[in-house]
Order: sequence, then C-alpha cells, then structure tokens
Amino acid sequence: MIELIVGGARSGKSSHALRVAESLPGNRHFIATAEARDGEMADRIARHQKERSASWQLTEETCCLSGQTPRFAEPDVVLVDCLTLWVANWLGSGNADGWPEEKRRFLDGLAASRAHWLLVSNETGMGVVPADRLSRQFVDESGRLHQELSAIAHRVTLVTMGIPRVLKRREDE
Repeated sequence: MIELIVGGARSGKSSHALRVAESLPGNRHFIATAEARDGEMADRIARHQKERSASWQLTEETCCLSGQTPRFAEPDVVLVDCLTLWVANWLGSGNADGWPEEKRRFLDGLAASRAHWLLVSNETGMGVVPADRLSRQFVDESGRLHQELSAIAHRVTLVTMGIPRVLKRREDE
C-alpha cells in the first residue's frame, strides 16, 4: 500500500500521516530525510520527534531512499518525512546527475514492496515560478516525483489547514 500525503508548509500533513500510521497494525518505522544544518531545523526535528510515540523505529536517510525499500515487508508501516527534503538533498549534493536513477529505483522499490508506505511531501507547484534555476529545478523535480508517485499510489491525500482531503483512492484498497 502506498499513500502519498502532500500539503503546504505547516498544513498538518506530518501530523495526519502519524495519525494514519498509528491507526494501522504492524511495526512502525520512521524514515527522516532532514538534516539539522541550523538551529531552526534542529528545533523542527525535535518537535517532530516529540510527536512520535516510543513505538517507532527511526532511520535517518537523506539521499538513498531506494536502498530502504527492500528492508520492509508486510506488516511494516513505513512513514517517510519528507520527500521534498530528499529531492533538495539530491539537487544540492553535488551529484544531481544521479537523481533520475535514484528516483527510478525508489519508485520501483515502492511498487514491489509489501509494506504500507506513507510518504509525506510538500506541494511546491501551487506558487509562482521561482526566479533562479536551482529553485525552478527543485519545483519541477518535486512536481514530477509527485505525479509519478500519484500514478502508483493507492491513496493520495492533500492536507490544507489540518484538513485531509483524499484526492485518489484505488478501488482495490
């Protein structure tokens, strides 16, 4: 099962994903893609950590999410927070040419996985087109990733102001 949960900054998407995950049976795994590169980000990470119960197993993975997909199977519940940080990490890594292959391996791994995946991401395509090249590349790559994930996802939810709205639900769900 693949669930994509998107929304703007501070929309409530991470809290929604946690509630969904904690309502499911199975072993809970949290894959964090953020790095505490400054005090403000460290505070954000600490707030997110406090929201999770002790039942979660944490993996920190900033770039190679594709390597994580084979680790999990039924009855694992895997929450990845967040995909847009993952994209930004790749684009800023100095190895951005490796991004298309990493994305393809991740999508293939998700499609083959028997785990329940909850993928949190920021909706970046609802604003103006950014002025600089790297920001435009980030918005474009995030949008392409979201479209590809939406195509294989069983459920896609948009969270706005703490209100989740299911955009897609496959009939076999």
